[in-house]
Amino acid sequence: MRQAREERGISISEVAEQTRISPLYLQSIENDDYKPLPGGIFNKGFVKSYAKFIGVDEQEALQDYARLVSENDMKPTADLKVYRPEVLTDDRAAGSMVPTLIFAGIILAIMTGGILFLVNYLQNQPSAPAANASVANANTNRPGIAETPRQETPPAFEDIKVEFKATTEKISVTANVDGAQRTEEVAAGSTAEFTAKNSLRLSYYRGFAEMVEIKLNGKAMKPPAPPVRGNAITIELNKENVAGIWQAADFAFVPGQPADANANTAAPTTSPTATPLATATPAAATPVRPAATPARTPVPSPTRSTVVVNSAPASSPRPTP
Repeated sequence: MRQAREERGISISEVAEQTRISPLYLQSIENDDYKPLPGGIFNKGFVKSYAKFIGVDEQEALQDYARLVSENDMKPTADLKVYRPEVLTDDRAAGSMVPTLIFAGIILAIMTGGILFLVNYLQNQPSAPAANASVANANTNRPGIAETPRQETPPAFEDIKVEFKATTEKISVTANVDGAQRTEEVAAGSTAEFTAKNSLRLSYYRGFAEMVEIKLNGKAMKPPAPPVRGNAITIELNKENVAGIWQAADFAFVPGQPADANANTAAPTTSPTATPLATATPAAATPVRPAATPARTPVPSPTRSTVVVNSAPASSPRPTP
């Protein structure tokens, strides 16, 4: 093989690079020294690949290899025994794995139990809002402790965002967003979003007053009631009133008044009407007035007699003085 390789001008490194065989093995094959090789079928594979690459008959090379092995009566050395897969075939190795598997199973069971316990514990914990609500109710029921209403802090309102949802019917909404007007039809069950920088105006038919859900910058709002006059419900939002409307959760909020201004103004409206009725009742109940009223009763009769006086002027003025 060395002679065939040198005739073709091929180096050992080139053969090793193309056949993926170590240069040490190739030199051992050329020197008929097969002790460094792994032995068995590996040796035959190396000889066959080497012969094929340099153009030598593969079967002839294998026959020469078999003849040399039989002549030298080559036997596996003690070093080759080290590479036997004794670990894979030894029964003691299989037995030694049993405690390891049992220990791994115990650890896995403990971890599974801990995870299940943690999940069950978290599920049974009451939520924080419910606990706060119970504390608030307890403070309210205690005498001398008044519940302080919590004031929500309105957002910055860099944008005015309105989510308009049609619950049961398709609704046509006319929107004026920062001066640009458009009309949009909102299908039943769907939501339309309108975003403005400075001003936003929405208008829709009054008959849909109870069929809408509206959110202002993420907060649910009370839908506006139908107007006293006109067929359209109009929502006006701008930088001046949006914070107050958001905090009151009512589109009827008027800037400059507290959030419950409508409720406060409705009470005085009925009280002045009740006061005059209360004062008129005692006045009518006084006994002096009825006595004066019969005394004044003949006043209409002179009016009738005046007509008669015109017919008889001589008799009427005399009895009067």
